[in-house]
Amino acid sequence: MTSYPPNHFVGGHGRDLAPVRSSDAAWPLDAPATEHGDLQEQLRRSLEEARQLRDRLQRERFQLREQARSARAFDEVVGASAALRSVFEQVNQVAATDSPVLLLGETGTGKELIAWEIHERSRRHGSRLVTVNCAALPAGLVESELFGYEKGAFTGALKTTPGRFELADGGTILLDEIGELPPETQPKLLRVLQSGEFQRLGATRMARVDARIIASTNRDLAREVSEGRFRPDLFYRLSVFPITLPPLRERTEDIPLLVWHFITRKQVQLGKNIKHVPDGFMRALSSYAWPGNVRELENVVERALIMTQGQTLATDWLALSGAIPSHVAPSTLEEVERQHIRAVLTACGWKVAGKGNAAEKLGLSRSTLQFRMKKLGIERPGRG
Repeated sequence: MTSYPPNHFVGGHGRDLAPVRSSDAAWPLDAPATEHGDLQEQLRRSLEEARQLRDRLQRERFQLREQARSARAFDEVVGASAALRSVFEQVNQVAATDSPVLLLGETGTGKELIAWEIHERSRRHGSRLVTVNCAALPAGLVESELFGYEKGAFTGALKTTPGRFELADGGTILLDEIGELPPETQPKLLRVLQSGEFQRLGATRMARVDARIIASTNRDLAREVSEGRFRPDLFYRLSVFPITLPPLRERTEDIPLLVWHFITRKQVQLGKNIKHVPDGFMRALSSYAWPGNVRELENVVERALIMTQGQTLATDWLALSGAIPSHVAPSTLEEVERQHIRAVLTACGWKVAGKGNAAEKLGLSRSTLQFRMKKLGIERPGRG
């Protein structure tokens, strides 16, 4: 894979090769005629090679501009792969409706960005998009956060407080990590979906709200339903229009575009001016399994930017191979993933969760990281 300077990806004005003019050459006055002929032939070949290179660069620049235009059709969702174009098509189909949307995909695939694009393309774009991370709310506070509470409803309820649904009235509410919603709250959410009605904690009357619901999860909700952890009627109401976001390993052709996107977005604030990415490093980025998906790629690019001293992006092999030298290539993508996760765990003292520890560095939830560790046979040294 060839590495290109950033203007090839954002439609900037690249500098074409200027043809050499014969008048620019310094001719020795006393050179024999045969030597003049040889020099003329060399010049002719050089001019032809320069012309061919200029034409090739112009073709490549045009192709990459077209890719960039397609990739940036959605403001922050960068990519031109068939898998991502399919997602864009589905977003355009459902955005103008008020139907619930269920966004499915691994952690770090951009579900919140897609939710924003759906909202921005809807008739509700002039109103709020309110995001609720269901996984971050303590079980005892989920209902009051979603639906609000009346003054005196519980100790510490000093005034009537609206919930997230009321804040989203007329707009859109994104229920992120919907699979983490406690069972006792699920029927109340179902009622909002069916009738638009809810009840604040401590209230005696029902209230109504007009909010479009988008839910997202990295869980297999169908399995959660079959195992009794998620209400089937709520699942069917949420999944009127499911959209599955592809993991980065299934759209590797988007990686060069994403790399330059992150470089362009971050380099100014970091005081950098990147012109090139080494071919070998770009190939490594494109062949890596990316368990943390786009979020992990962004972190790797930012780390490489911080390490960079000149105009060529630093090659951060450690971030990709867990301190394995770049010439020792793992035989499978699974082995690359195993090495990388083990390296991050080692650097974090094998602490899976918590701020700055392995799950956060990989851009994964704790449960997802634990599942991958089990699947890949990763165990803490001395414990297995």
